[in-house]
Amino acid sequence: MYNIDEWKHIFKLDPAKEIAEEMIDKVCESGTDAIIIGGTDNITLDGVLRLLSSIRHHDIPVILEISTIESVTPGYDYYFVPMVLNSQDKKWMMDIQHQAVTEYGDVINWNEMFAEGYCIMNEHSKVFKHANCKLPTDEEAIGYARMAEHLLRLPFFYLEYSGTYGDVSLVQSISEELDNTKLIYGGGIETKEQAAEVSAFADIIVVGNALYDNPKEALLTVQATK
Repeated sequence: MYNIDEWKHIFKLDPAKEIAEEMIDKVCESGTDAIIIGGTDNITLDGVLRLLSSIRHHDIPVILEISTIESVTPGYDYYFVPMVLNSQDKKWMMDIQHQAVTEYGDVINWNEMFAEGYCIMNEHSKVFKHANCKLPTDEEAIGYARMAEHLLRLPFFYLEYSGTYGDVSLVQSISEELDNTKLIYGGGIETKEQAAEVSAFADIIVVGNALYDNPKEALLTVQATK
């Protein structure tokens, strides 16, 4: 298995978006530590399998971030399960996850399964509305991070700005609170300068939209984290 503790950079591919095979090859050969497959809507089994098939030509860990039970398939190295901590609906924190474990509990390899405590910070984003989130203050976001580490003992706390570049001072404050839970940052990273700025505090940064909007710049974010 791969050493997740050493990861600094992850590219995120959305099964609902078109991306050329040549670009997938560049992503896999970029030096990034892993690739996450995931998105908010229109996530189908066909889309998930298509990306997996393309990535499997390369020796790189690939993660399925589970957003719908229908798109779950064997063949991934890891499965990340989002728990949206600032959702106002219990189902995004517990019920959907319980349904998946009830259905697949007999065949799950728990060594490949990791929970992510999400805190979604962009109230205009599709995922914020989809999960019926409440925008936390900085103090409340830090509170969620403390819960993730000390109460829930989650392996990952994911600060998600979803399409916008976030508040680096908040990233720093949260990083100072976490010892065992790893801080993942995602949202709006488009340049190597932004990647370097955020990765100074986050354990792992995730770059997604930039791959589709400005792929040349997105590929440069990898070395900025090393």
